[in-house]
Amino acid sequence: MGKVAIVTDSNSGITQEESKKLGIHILPMPFYINGELFYEDITLSQEEFYKKLAEDAEISTSQPSPGDVMDLWEGLLEEYDEVLYIPMSSGLSSSCDTAMGLAMEFEGKVHVVNNQRISVTQRQSVLDAIEMAEKGMSVQEIEEVLMREKLESSIYVTVDTLKYLKKGGRITPAAAAIGTVLNLKPVLQIQGDKLDAFSKARGWKSAKKTMLDAMEKDLKERFAGEEVHLEAAYTCSVEEAQEWKAEIEARFPGYEIVMNPLSLSVSCHIGPGARAIACSRKIKL
Repeated sequence: MGKVAIVTDSNSGITQEESKKLGIHILPMPFYINGELFYEDITLSQEEFYKKLAEDAEISTSQPSPGDVMDLWEGLLEEYDEVLYIPMSSGLSSSCDTAMGLAMEFEGKVHVVNNQRISVTQRQSVLDAIEMAEKGMSVQEIEEVLMREKLESSIYVTVDTLKYLKKGGRITPAAAAIGTVLNLKPVLQIQGDKLDAFSKARGWKSAKKTMLDAMEKDLKERFAGEEVHLEAAYTCSVEEAQEWKAEIEARFPGYEIVMNPLSLSVSCHIGPGARAIACSRKIKL
């Protein structure tokens, strides 16, 4: 098998520093903040992002420029025989479709995997790809497994404030006002290619129970008899995140919980203070 370069974007939550240890490559996602261009984990840190968010800065997500994507691939193909690119879900960004179009210029040497993942589940896809490459599997074989597994994951997330869902037009101002008065916490889900409403809860205690119950149902029904990776994600403080992780561990003893900050592209739409639980089925080779 020829040498394969594994590439993902910063929506996976894998940092530039971590990517070096893993032997992979990260395409940083661009953000416009008050009209100025920033790149995640290059010129924009998690701390700076949330500081700007708190200041009510005008923040918008963007997709990597075609030139940046092609420059990265061309550089890698000087050293590697093929490139395997795992971007964020096509249902959450047009960057995946753009990448698939650009890949056609590379005569089959660039493989774009649209496996409908983001954040901690996208990260797991990358780790799975690394494992398969180390076992000597071809790019086509790795792509086939990742596509087979694309819907075998779940993310449930609860937001702390309705402000950003209202700002993004996902809920009406009237619904946001009522929800704020009643202390409603929407529980959202990502299963496949979209961020959808799942349930509503009164207060954090009820919201966390709703997420844990939903995950337990998935483990007992959707993934009955299967092994899964169990993950936690957050846009809250590290202390709050650790408390959330402890609650998950108490509910699901015996699992090693992997915890990472939620992707900034998701954070843009849900704001700070959120907590999430996720799982992805362990691949069978």
